[in-house]
Amino acid sequence: MTEQVVQSAGKGAGTRAPGPPRPHFAGRERELRALDEDTTRAGLHTLSGHPSPYSRVLLVAGAPGSGRTTLAEEFVHRLCARTPGTVLRARLTDPGGTAVPTERTARDLLAALESSRTPQAGADEEALSAALRAELADRAGRDGRPLVLLLDDVARSQQVLDLLPESRDCLVVAVSSGPLTQVPDVRPCTLGGLDRAAAVSLLARRAGSAPRLTVDPRGAETLAELCGDLPAALALVGGWFGARPKLSVADAVALLRQVPDTPVPRGRPGPSAEADDAVDAGNVTDATDAAGTADAADAADAPDGEHAADAEGAAGAAGVGDVADPETDAEDEHPAPPGPPAPYPPAPLVRAFRLVNGSLTGSHARLLRLLSLAPAASVDPLGASALAGCSVAAAHAALEEFVRLGLLRALGGSRYEVPGCLDPLLRAELEEHERPDEALLARARLLERTVRRLEACRAVCEPSGSPARKRLAGMPGALRFAHRTEARTWLEARRPELLAAARAAVADSEGRLDTLARRLVSGLARALDAHREPEAAAPELYRLHELVLDVAERGGLHRERAAALLYLGDLDAGTRRLETARARYRTALDSARAGDDPVAAGRALESLGGTYAELGDWERAADWYGRALALRLTRSTPADREAVARLHARLGAVHGRAGRRSEALRGWKAAAAAFRRLGDSASHARALSEAARVQEEADRPQDAVRLCGQALEAARRAGDVRLQAALRMRLADGCERLGDRRAARSNRAAGRRLLAALGEDGTGDGTGEAPAAGDAGPDAAGRYRSG
Repeated sequence: MTEQVVQSAGKGAGTRAPGPPRPHFAGRERELRALDEDTTRAGLHTLSGHPSPYSRVLLVAGAPGSGRTTLAEEFVHRLCARTPGTVLRARLTDPGGTAVPTERTARDLLAALESSRTPQAGADEEALSAALRAELADRAGRDGRPLVLLLDDVARSQQVLDLLPESRDCLVVAVSSGPLTQVPDVRPCTLGGLDRAAAVSLLARRAGSAPRLTVDPRGAETLAELCGDLPAALALVGGWFGARPKLSVADAVALLRQVPDTPVPRGRPGPSAEADDAVDAGNVTDATDAAGTADAADAADAPDGEHAADAEGAAGAAGVGDVADPETDAEDEHPAPPGPPAPYPPAPLVRAFRLVNGSLTGSHARLLRLLSLAPAASVDPLGASALAGCSVAAAHAALEEFVRLGLLRALGGSRYEVPGCLDPLLRAELEEHERPDEALLARARLLERTVRRLEACRAVCEPSGSPARKRLAGMPGALRFAHRTEARTWLEARRPELLAAARAAVADSEGRLDTLARRLVSGLARALDAHREPEAAAPELYRLHELVLDVAERGGLHRERAAALLYLGDLDAGTRRLETARARYRTALDSARAGDDPVAAGRALESLGGTYAELGDWERAADWYGRALALRLTRSTPADREAVARLHARLGAVHGRAGRRSEALRGWKAAAAAFRRLGDSASHARALSEAARVQEEADRPQDAVRLCGQALEAARRAGDVRLQAALRMRLADGCERLGDRRAARSNRAAGRRLLAALGEDGTGDGTGEAPAAGDAGPDAAGRYRSG
């Protein structure tokens, strides 16, 4: 997950995107002083007379569980308390140890900054990182306010270098498990355990107000020593000790000594064929039943005791083509190279975790290890209940217990986070105690719950009484949203987790979750489209349709592949990546033909014509438009008849640009006739107007005046006052060329009156007409806008 926190720190300053609550901080005063001194100490480059133009980089390095992130957060908090400034935060490693691509980090940070420099959807990593560096350099030191970039869980040096701005007014604080040797003039601060007094203080605070640690100071020190003085281990043991008020310190020490600290073996029990086959079939409900679990939360919340899983959700058969279809609806990003292997937690933390985990009941221990499946290591009671197949109330109680024991971190708003230092331990527990098919079933239940939540998020935007609103009313109360604002707030807050869930579902190499993955991507795309403006939603939609493309290619789904390629091609062409768009459209055409999808094939042909038109290759544009027209003429649906009229207009336009006036005139006349048959008076008038323009260019003023008159009558029927004014001015010019000055004066005066009624001065010559016929469907190049 890339987590962004942009806040203005200091007295009286507001916070635009609040982060999680700050944990209790103890000790580390020496390290804080060292970091503070490093912010002003001259580096080696400065001492040698060649100061670096880049931002200063402070590195907080330590083993998992050493409190390295907490120290960095405390340092940044104290720094900005003295000098109010802006803080940005990004996490550069996903749970599981996968490095976050720079493209994703840069785009998310630019969005958090509300930057005008943000490249459009589909921009490559270099363009995005360059835009972010320029934005950071521009904002650093503005109005004397510092800018701090906190980079958590850095996997390799290049991640920092890609984001490092050329500004000495920006401070970068990196958190990593080891040295970043390729970052020039980095200032490291290496962490070990806390000093013993601070360790005992943290242990006592986590254990509560019982005096057991106070009356046995030697035992308390021994307990802290067994924890390696590591904050994470101390929090775990302190929470466990506080939950046992009758346990003495000596007994706690004895029990902790007995726990092994060797790495967890990676063995797995054998699979269950029945449940595995159910998931392979894409039937989530059957798979859940095969595992002997039920969605208790939905059953409890459903009206009249009815189970809330609707038929469409249980079958998992919603097509992804609806998402990618650019005519009706409206980025797996390039995978980053893997970073170094994530370090295994130190022995004291392993021992503390095993002590606490071993004290849990069976159901709670199972839920805890299943939390490693939560996308972006973030979960709420609804998600936890889906993972474990229990009620929401039981899941919420378990999550609160985990927080008290130090196993989870509360983020506020009923959201919880798995600490990064515990993630490998939970994954090891999952591999040891859960069969692969059981873990797959848990993921399927979570995806199904997420899909239905997204359906509710989109349905709340539909008009009252619509089918979507009726389905929303039948959903359990825990899944519904009261109003649009609540749904939008939920969507924006959960966006990183939702995108992570989609990526994880698609990444399943065996493709057993492809049906749910397609439904999830569909639901997320529709929700984003409903709650965001098209430009704001485009980057995420680009990522999502790349995920659709991966699933379609893996499953041989030619229609879905063609639809995704068409959508991606539209976005590429819209940002002037015309060669990329052309390649996508050509591949989409092949997929549409392989899938026997004439509608997608027609769209691909027309889009290829539009792309060549934008490239200025009028011959090829006319060729592809002609192929699209021939295909549309073989069909007789209303959409095809509209496309025929539009394609005649496109052919008229490209022939005109190529200087082939007779073909252009034929195209515009055919378009005018087709629009007249459709009853589209406005487009009929524009097509006649363009035909008149061709006659003017061919020096046939009588024919031009005649066509302008016909266009004027059609414009009157359509009520298009602006086009009437433009045609009046054109008629005036034509009459002057024919020597009819009286008619010219009359038409020009009528045109000026029409322009005056529109609030214009009427001094122009009337050549700036309305768009040519057919522009209401695809854009000027013939590509389809997303609906």
